Amino acid sequence: MLLTIGIIIGLASGAVSIYFVLNTLQKSKRQQIIKEAELEAENIKKEKLLQAKEKFLKLKEEHEEVVKERERRLQSNEDKFRAREKSLTQKIEEVTRKEKDFEKYQHELEQKLSLIDVKNQELEKIQQKRVAELSKISGMSSDEAKQIMMEALKDEARTEAMVHIKEITEEAKLNANKEARKIVIQTIQRVATEQAIENAVTVFNIESDEVKGRIIGREGRNIRAIEAATGVEIIVDDTPEAIVLSCFDPVRREIARLSLHQLVTDGRIHPARIEEVVTKTRKSLDEEIAETGRRTCIDLGIHGLHPELMRMVGRMKYRSSYGQNLLQHSREVANMCAIMATELGLNVKIAKRAGLLHDIGKVPDEEPELPHAILGMKLAEKYGEKADVCNAIGAHHDEIEMSTLISPIVQVCDAISGARPGARREIVESYIKRIKELENLALSYDGVSNAYAIQAGRELRVIVESEKVTDLKADELSFTISQRIQTEMTYPGQVKVTVIREKRSINYAK
Repeated sequence: MLLTIGIIIGLASGAVSIYFVLNTLQKSKRQQIIKEAELEAENIKKEKLLQAKEKFLKLKEEHEEVVKERERRLQSNEDKFRAREKSLTQKIEEVTRKEKDFEKYQHELEQKLSLIDVKNQELEKIQQKRVAELSKISGMSSDEAKQIMMEALKDEARTEAMVHIKEITEEAKLNANKEARKIVIQTIQRVATEQAIENAVTVFNIESDEVKGRIIGREGRNIRAIEAATGVEIIVDDTPEAIVLSCFDPVRREIARLSLHQLVTDGRIHPARIEEVVTKTRKSLDEEIAETGRRTCIDLGIHGLHPELMRMVGRMKYRSSYGQNLLQHSREVANMCAIMATELGLNVKIAKRAGLLHDIGKVPDEEPELPHAILGMKLAEKYGEKADVCNAIGAHHDEIEMSTLISPIVQVCDAISGARPGARREIVESYIKRIKELENLALSYDGVSNAYAIQAGRELRVIVESEKVTDLKADELSFTISQRIQTEMTYPGQVKVTVIREKRSINYAK
């Protein structure tokens, strides 16, 4: 029992000793940790202080740099203000000096004027004295003498004025004729262009006779399709590597030429393909016409022209006036008008504009029964051209009275351009007029969709709508047209009238 108690007491004392030992160790470790933390905190504090000092110094340097830059700007502005102030001071001094000089000059002038007034008064007294003496001698008052003298001076001045007016008028007429001839000659010399008569045929070159056979097609069906689609007569003869396209209308010839070129290049030549290519070519040519008009206006420096008028200018490329290309003629007239307007001191832009548009009445889509000058004037008015331009267009063939100086210039330049040797050919114009009359006669009948005069007007092909014209009516129409041509028109030889009626049924599989 006692042994057990002793063991327990020994264990208790050992535990107490171990506790105290552990507590002592823990305290020493805690103090060590605290010291290390204090040292680390001190180091961090020093490091942060250093960073703060560096940042402070950096900010201080930046601030000082900003302050210096401001001081430099202020100094620069101050220098500018001082220079300006100095300049203003000099100007003020100069103005003050001029004011003093002006006051001095004004004072001297007043003195001179006062002396002049005194002398005038003295002269007036002398004049009154002389008038009184003359009145006493002549027995007339001063007013009566003055009236007689004025009448005599008037008669003498009138006589001398009439003599001078007559001399000036005769001299002006001589000089005017001389100057007019000089301006016209200079204008002609400065605008020298080549002249070429428009033809009624176009030669289409091909590589071989094999291609010629493909163009003809089986039993000539391809040629018939091309002629029906374009209204151009295609002449295939023994000429090697060439096919002749004959038509009075240059637009139709160009459509046929371009279509043939595309068909030959593509290689597929049959009626359906021909119609497709002709349709596309016609659209492409319309775009080219618009581009030609736009390019012409740019070349001549004409701006603000209505798009429809620009398109008509492009169509001039495919029209002729007495065999002379209408676009080249209008460009030439525009340049001549500009030169003459410059020589006479008139508005060059208006003159050039009127010169370009003077024959615009020859190329409308519809052709009413009006002279082309009047029609062109109405078109120009419709599309917003100025009154000067419209009058010049309408008066260049004396259909209306000229109201501006631009009008006679356009008339003269039009005559100069058309009078150049080789520029025009009357026969071509009368031929084209006869061909158009043939086609218009056929188109006047109901049910006629197209009419083409071919073989130089010896054949008229009339294409009718199958829904409106029967076979019997087609025969009757052919006879009626031939009788009208025989009674109403003058033509050489005979004219063959061919009425073509074709029934087409078209559906689409979708």
